[in-house]
Order: sequence, then C-alpha cells, then structure tokens
Amino acid sequence: MASTITKETTRVAPIAAPEVPETASKARYAWALARITLGLYFLWAFLDKTFALGWATGRNPETGLVDRFGEAAWINGGSPTFGFLNFGTNGPFAGFFQSFAGAAWADWLFMIGLLGIGVALILGVGVKIAAVSGAAMMALMYAAAPILEHNPVIDDHVVYAIVLIGLMLAGAGRTWGLGRRWSQTTIVQRFPILE
Repeated sequence: MASTITKETTRVAPIAAPEVPETASKARYAWALARITLGLYFLWAFLDKTFALGWATGRNPETGLVDRFGEAAWINGGSPTFGFLNFGTNGPFAGFFQSFAGAAWADWLFMIGLLGIGVALILGVGVKIAAVSGAAMMALMYAAAPILEHNPVIDDHVVYAIVLIGLMLAGAGRTWGLGRRWSQTTIVQRFPILE
C-alpha cells in the first residue's frame, strides 16, 4: 500500500501594523510645533545677544532705551553671560557661577549651544543631541538661580528641560522637519545618537 503525501500550500496572512490611535497620530503635530517653537526660542536668544537687538540685550533696564548693535552686542565685545551670571544668580551655587561670569570660554560655549540647539530643533535634525544639550543648559541655568521669583513651586527652565526630553522621545524631528530624511543618512545609521 502506497502512502500518499500531499503538500498543502499555506498562505500566511501579512501581519497588520498595530493601529495608532488617532489622537497619538495627531500628537506628532503638537510635538513638531513645540520643537520649532523652542528652536526659535534658542535661536532668538542667540541673535539678541549677538547683535543686542533690544529684547534682553541692549536695553537699559532703568530708562528702557534700546541701543541696537551697541556695546552690549557680542559682536562688539559685550558678554552674553556676564549679566545673568553676575547679577541673576542666587542660592548655594551663586559664587561658583559668578566666578566665570563674562569669561570668553563661557561666552563661546553658551552662544554655540544657543545657536546649535536652535538650528537643530528648527530643522528637525540632531534632535537627540539638541534636546539633551538644551536640557543640560536649562538644568545649569536653574542651578544658577534656584530661588524662584515667579512661582514658588517650579521654574520655567525645568519645564523647558522636560519638553526638550519629550521632543527627543517623541521623535519630533520627523514631522515638519528634515528628521526622517536625516535618519536615513549613513552617518545617522552608524551613530543613532545623531538623529
């Protein structure tokens, strides 16, 4: 008696991607908007300190007069760190931060940080590094002035730091930015921290 073996062709149904709730798919637009807004926040601080545009730099606090492109501008020898570190610090670390107020290395690090974080967030590239760097900058600014003036519970630097980390975790550079294309480059594939 011969045994017959039959082969059955089995079809495997493709596995469907898990459904993303509609609110989650829409949330990416809010994260993208937060990313761009914070990028403009950092970039504006860089521009205002570089050129003394009269918002926080170049405005006489007593008279309100604005000296745009004046001596307070970084391009004209003004220090972007001197005012905050010398007069705005308080708490247990005030002396430490005041010790390097106006130092060239502090000015350069601060300004490169503002520019790099701002541009990265606006473009949506290097969001991971920008978010971590921005959160570290906010933490240092909070440490420099931990005695709160406007709210006895929380400081805006802490809120910005939390939002920056949220941007990184949400992959916010992929919406309304170059993050999706950037993440496909060879260098980012090799070093994912650059995403």
